[in-house]
Amino acid sequence: MDNGSALKIAEEYGRAWVSGDVEKALSLVADDVVCQAPRRRVVGMEGVGGYREFLATFVADMISGELIDVLGDDDRAAVVSITQMRYVADYRSVEYITVRDGKINYLISVFDREPIPQSSRTPKTPA
Repeated sequence: MDNGSALKIAEEYGRAWVSGDVEKALSLVADDVVCQAPRRRVVGMEGVGGYREFLATFVADMISGELIDVLGDDDRAAVVSITQMRYVADYRSVEYITVRDGKINYLISVFDREPIPQSSRTPKTPA
């Protein structure tokens, strides 16, 4: 993959994590990744609080996921998805992604957090 394939990389990344394949998703992410998430900024792949832990924790709480769409061009893309989580159904998200040297180097993760306070992180079963 080259630097001009952000749309393809983002689609492969999105398909991997919504199917629960954390390792495949992470293989598309740079070691020095920066992720702006709703509650924190994640810098780097490894270590406590790294992107590996961030994504693995999210996927571990996921019952199922659906990739809705991937929009983008050669340099950047957006992954739109809906997941069923242990604590909330229909958890909608968009990830804005940029790619450098064939790897995802920057993400902005935007989640619809409205359902979360009502759930109190109580496990739910999707309808």
